[in-house]
Amino acid sequence: MIVLKRKDEQSSIVHNQLKKMKVVKRDGRFVVFDDQKIYDALLKATQQVNGPLQASDHQVIHQIVTQINQEIAARFKKNVKIYEIQNIVEHTLIQNHLYQLAEHYMHYRSQRDLEREQALDINVTIDKLRNRDQTVVNENANKDSNVFNTQRDLTAGIVGKSIGLKMLPPHVANAHQKGDIHYHDLDYHPYAPMTNCCLIDFQSMLNEGFKMGNADVESPKSIQTATAQISQIIANVASSQYGGCSADRIDELLAPFAKLNYDKHLADAREWIDGEKKQHAFAKKKTKKDIFDAMQSLEYEINTLFTSNGQTPFTSLGFGLGLNWYEREIQKAILQIRINGLGSEHRTAIFPKLIFSLKSGVNLNPQDPNYDIKQLALTCATKRMYPDVLNYDKLVELTGSFKVPMGCRSFLQGWQDETGKEVNVGRMNLGVVTVNLPRIALEAHGDRERFWMLFEERMSIVKDALVYRVQRCKEATPANAPILYMYGAFGKRLQKNQSVDELFRHRRATVSLGYIGLYETAAAFFGGDWEHTSAAKAFTLDIVKALKAHADAWSDEYDYHFSVYSTPSESLTDRFCRLDTEKFGRVKDITDKEYYTNSFHFDVRKNPTPFEKIAFEMDYPAYCSGGFIHYCEYPVLQQNKKALEAVWDYAYSRVGYLGTNTPIDHCYQCGFEGDFHPTERGFECPQCGNHDPKSCDVVKRTCGYLGNPQARPMVHGRHKEISARVKNM
Repeated sequence: MIVLKRKDEQSSIVHNQLKKMKVVKRDGRFVVFDDQKIYDALLKATQQVNGPLQASDHQVIHQIVTQINQEIAARFKKNVKIYEIQNIVEHTLIQNHLYQLAEHYMHYRSQRDLEREQALDINVTIDKLRNRDQTVVNENANKDSNVFNTQRDLTAGIVGKSIGLKMLPPHVANAHQKGDIHYHDLDYHPYAPMTNCCLIDFQSMLNEGFKMGNADVESPKSIQTATAQISQIIANVASSQYGGCSADRIDELLAPFAKLNYDKHLADAREWIDGEKKQHAFAKKKTKKDIFDAMQSLEYEINTLFTSNGQTPFTSLGFGLGLNWYEREIQKAILQIRINGLGSEHRTAIFPKLIFSLKSGVNLNPQDPNYDIKQLALTCATKRMYPDVLNYDKLVELTGSFKVPMGCRSFLQGWQDETGKEVNVGRMNLGVVTVNLPRIALEAHGDRERFWMLFEERMSIVKDALVYRVQRCKEATPANAPILYMYGAFGKRLQKNQSVDELFRHRRATVSLGYIGLYETAAAFFGGDWEHTSAAKAFTLDIVKALKAHADAWSDEYDYHFSVYSTPSESLTDRFCRLDTEKFGRVKDITDKEYYTNSFHFDVRKNPTPFEKIAFEMDYPAYCSGGFIHYCEYPVLQQNKKALEAVWDYAYSRVGYLGTNTPIDHCYQCGFEGDFHPTERGFECPQCGNHDPKSCDVVKRTCGYLGNPQARPMVHGRHKEISARVKNM
């Protein structure tokens, strides 16, 4: 696109007057007058009339915009309403006998108005659901849209979104509908004042008891009962919020309950077996089996649960730091059960997400006491992709304390209560709003100064959206979600008449400023191969630094923790790119790929080594510690776990959170194991062409978590992104 600098070509009087003028938007906001938006709209309309743009088209539009500017400057001295600008544009086009262009411009404006209204029309979206539009039914890869409870949730979500858009501040709703920002989970919030994701306080719930439904639940007397209670808590929590939940340090959490099993078995042994050594051996053997059975039951329970919103609870289990016998056995059981797989076909379990903690002195090096468990974790990762790994020292450096993420990648920051005690479990996230960075870059047309001006404009909208999220969450009452607020999942137990804000304020909760597409944003200014250009890398770092500066300022202003979050972008990688393609066309290395790149990640179409990829990405999380993950793409690793260990060891002091992507697809018809070939809507066995989900197991990393795209298809953009991934070798 040719960008004309009209500033020097206009009279200084008109130019200076327009610089001071504010445009009154439909939602009542005042923004700086920007004639580039008029220029872009007319270019788009010209393209629809004449096809590919010529230099003469730019000259004509330049002359038209000059006339429009002169008319606006003559008629308005301070402020001008958006519809007044549109009327002047239409009148000027007609005056210049550009009737077709005027018609297309007016059609474009009316089409935008129609789309805005349709988003609020429940009937339009219900028709999309009934016709199985993939943007509706495949929005979440963790939902099976064929089953009744998911269909019921999708229908309710349509109503929730329509009402939610009307509840939002008008400028926030408008920005969301246009694709400038994304107000996440509109199907649940703000229609209901629900929270997003959390670290459940299992410690207090299991040890102090809790209430669920009509039952008062006592502290468990065995590890089997403890894991059964955990699965019930997870199901109830997942039905009371819309995001993921995690069990932090579950090996250490469950060890005391495993000891209760040991004590019982030892008492039995002393009654029936002679010799102390044999008695202890018997108790250990029985307890080891109890631990394995309990952890296997937990894995099956989580994978067979359906919450009220029609999906398997997004659950993560963190483990790896425990050193005593019980803790070690729990760690080994978790890993071996995942290695074994589910059912008679030994399929890969999607949930719970396993997150293994690496720590020097515990399991990192050959001399460490739990190094053998690290080896088991490596075997598991080569066969099942999980566990992902948390690097203890680096995570503390980045986030201020050690804990697993809440579900996928949302990290709490270090926090102390009024007594000075560090608190992680029982805390939560209140939701996410993501800014479309590639759109800002496309709108800037190569002008870095204009990029930052538009960036600041978007930040003001995101701030209002996030503040609204907090205010709406505060309107909940403890009775809305008793398991969260009254019975211990959120730590402190409130009475019915207490304010839920007691669990949010003073930065106990987080609310997240998300972003997407640093790769595409830099490509707009530096081209598609910018990753090794120092100026381009510095530009992307300046962006995340600016995001953090805004989040920190908002935290100081409101005393809630506004965190910068590298959005997983499952459906958003498709939505933003689709909307920007409609607005800007197919732009090389940006919209032509049909997806936007997740957060700060290296372009998935390129093949740096794992070490180069980690070295490139390691600079970003310092400015987005509210949510991040790194991953590397590998060939089949099952016979080469030493290679994976080399990457883990390299990453330990460099990144806080690392995932493994390696081919683990399996065809039960011909026996093939490896990487299935992508097709237009799914994947097929490269050996026999099988693509039936009943006779193959296809597992891909959706974002920070795994999905089975054969059983539960993904949106178009995410499928394209997965298909484009190149191995890092």
